[in-house]
Amino acid sequence: MSRYWSSIVHELTPYVPGEQPKLPNLVKLNTNENPYGPSPKALEALRGEVGDSLRLYPDPNSDRLKEAVAGFYHVKMSQVFVGNGSDEVLAHVFLALLKHDAPVLFPDITYSFYPVYCGLYGIAYRQLPLTESFEIQVDDYFTPNGGIIFPNPNAPTGRPLALAEIERLLCANTGSVVVVDEAYVDFGAESAVGLVDRYPNLLVIHTLSKSRSLAGLRVGYAIGHADLIEALGRVKDSFNSYPLDRFAIAGATAAIEDRAYFENTCRKVIATRTKMVADLEALGFEVLPSTANFVFARHDQHEGAELAAKLRERSIIVRHFKNPPRISPFLRITVGTDAQCEALVSALREILA
Repeated sequence: MSRYWSSIVHELTPYVPGEQPKLPNLVKLNTNENPYGPSPKALEALRGEVGDSLRLYPDPNSDRLKEAVAGFYHVKMSQVFVGNGSDEVLAHVFLALLKHDAPVLFPDITYSFYPVYCGLYGIAYRQLPLTESFEIQVDDYFTPNGGIIFPNPNAPTGRPLALAEIERLLCANTGSVVVVDEAYVDFGAESAVGLVDRYPNLLVIHTLSKSRSLAGLRVGYAIGHADLIEALGRVKDSFNSYPLDRFAIAGATAAIEDRAYFENTCRKVIATRTKMVADLEALGFEVLPSTANFVFARHDQHEGAELAAKLRERSIIVRHFKNPPRISPFLRITVGTDAQCEALVSALREILA
């Protein structure tokens, strides 16, 4: 029946999300979900939305959530855009701000949704190689472009880019938008949100899926100059004028407002990551410096695919990437609870022995 497809469908290579296996007693360390549940205040807010009001459309502007985000980051509501997960926000960003004659620039090893959006919207792009130590080299981006986008910390490597380097990139790239995708920034990197008032070409994107444990709710947001936010709003209202439902608005607002719970959860993930890195290194793994809720690790005596398969036999799931070949020796391992990470290390110890 593919004869009914439009021409672009035949050309698309869709993004492949991380596996969501339905196996009992699974140690699931493959999709960077937070091992701790959402804020109790968020759960309470979600329960409060159950009622007759569900027959009514939600607020198309999500003003409650925008107000909470603006208050958290000390920006104006006009500088905040919200969407159905940061992936939808990114989709609007590519169409509204990155579709120009010159190519978009992003790393060759990065979030694999970026080239998918370029294919969907017919956007030219160039992938710039990371250094030998898997770092973004800012000087490589000092070239004409239709925009620049990268995660910070990068994914799947976990390596952060210093805020001074981001500012250097912004100063050298005033003719197009620089998008910093901060999905994992709360686990130890420095956010660029504080720069948005000084650089009108900066857009910062966040998600509530990681540090606020709401991957199942699908909420993301962008912060930047009001002109950039207006462009996103024009695309959103030409696509889906009610992107966030009543549950998402209520739960996300409460999660943003519960700063104490958010900070405590991040501290626990960082502490577990520190111990897990030390344990992996003791087993002979090379672990890239990470400020995310995952680590990127390889062992010089064992292939990544082999280790991933043997861990699966023990009901432990991690993420392995076949491509590009440069990262095929690595495993991307989500930071779980202390008990989950100890189970991982024990299994690896057994496998390596």
